[in-house]
Amino acid sequence: MIGGVFIYNHKGEALISRVFRDNVGRSSLDAFRVSVIHARQQVRSPVTNIARTSFFHIRRGSLWIAVVTKQNVNAALVFEFLSKFAGILENYFGVLVEESIKNNFVLIYELIDEILDFGYPQRTETSALKAVITQQGIKSQTQEEQKQITSQVTGQIGWRREGIKYRKNELFLDVLEGVNLLMSAQGQVLSAHVSGRIVMRSYLSGMPECKFGMNDKLMVEKGAKPSTSEAAAMETYQSKKLGGKSGGIAIDACTFHQCVKLSKFETERSISFIPPDGEFELMKYRTTSDISLPFRVIPLVREVGRTKQEVKVVLKSNFKPTIFAQKIEIRIPTPPNTAGVQLLCLKGRAKYKASDNAIVWRMKRISGMKESQISAEIDLLPGAGEKTQQGTKPTISMNFEVPFACSGLKVRYLKVFESKLNYSDHDTVKWVRYISKSGLYETRCA
Repeated sequence: MIGGVFIYNHKGEALISRVFRDNVGRSSLDAFRVSVIHARQQVRSPVTNIARTSFFHIRRGSLWIAVVTKQNVNAALVFEFLSKFAGILENYFGVLVEESIKNNFVLIYELIDEILDFGYPQRTETSALKAVITQQGIKSQTQEEQKQITSQVTGQIGWRREGIKYRKNELFLDVLEGVNLLMSAQGQVLSAHVSGRIVMRSYLSGMPECKFGMNDKLMVEKGAKPSTSEAAAMETYQSKKLGGKSGGIAIDACTFHQCVKLSKFETERSISFIPPDGEFELMKYRTTSDISLPFRVIPLVREVGRTKQEVKVVLKSNFKPTIFAQKIEIRIPTPPNTAGVQLLCLKGRAKYKASDNAIVWRMKRISGMKESQISAEIDLLPGAGEKTQQGTKPTISMNFEVPFACSGLKVRYLKVFESKLNYSDHDTVKWVRYISKSGLYETRCA
């Protein structure tokens, strides 16, 4: 499996070096430093093969976190471990920077030895790790803490410790989606899908059981309806607020946090779980049907002789006028033989970036059912770059953020029960938020 774990700073100096197998030597440190960190060309792949040795890496600010192996490992598993490991360090230290690594040198080695067993990932839940390793890097020695460790290792609730108490019981739920689109210049959708995450922050006392329902088609067919007036009111409010369809959405694939009782989901299509304390990712999902595309980009390109080109891009927002999108950025590609660009836009700011061969158009916010446009006259160098343009299909890319779920997902109900402390759903403050951001949101120019 994993042969070694390394953490480098931006200079290529190894801050942390933990080797698990004999076939991985210290020379691997220099190989990664020379071939990746100090490479003159930009490293585009997170996987690098050097002398039959595979290096997997991620970046967090100025730090490089790398895994080295000589075996044919599951790449998805390695990157999942790297992401979890970085999250654990951020949870312990707050901000993942070089200074925090140096100040917590011993603690990081203890965490690595607890997370990995001879290169095999074991325990990556932060709440369980904090019961074994305190923030000062000293393992728990009291009898009470030893009992908590034993129950978490052998019991069914390894992600949550007992005795948690809050003055105010709160539950935050964020539906975060990434919208991906490829559209032709004529307005035909070539491909579209939404990748979503449901992230929860739980500040609940005791060992509560939560039930979560959404407008998944199979859930609706199974009849998993809210059983309380508050849950029904939440469903009605969310439906009116988002103006969505009353029917359900078709989820193509989904994965859950280990706290979810999968047996109940398969039989009753209800998501029942005892949440970890703090922030965690409850669910990931993907859908490809009935996607509400928030924006439509209409490009109009006209050749004016051999040395001039006129470009007009119209942006239409396709959501309610009461909703405002933010952080809008549109990148319009220009030919490689561009000599100069004259721009005209009535809303936002536009600038030609010669280094990127693109016109960058930015707007702070835009409301629904609005139309904006930008016009550009592009002067071309005669003769140069004509062969490069032939056969290529440049695309206009877009970035944005809108406060609704483009997949149509809605929270139908969110219920909390705690029998030992005698508080229920009515005693819990719940917050639900929807945010959709652009993934690869592109429109072809021709």
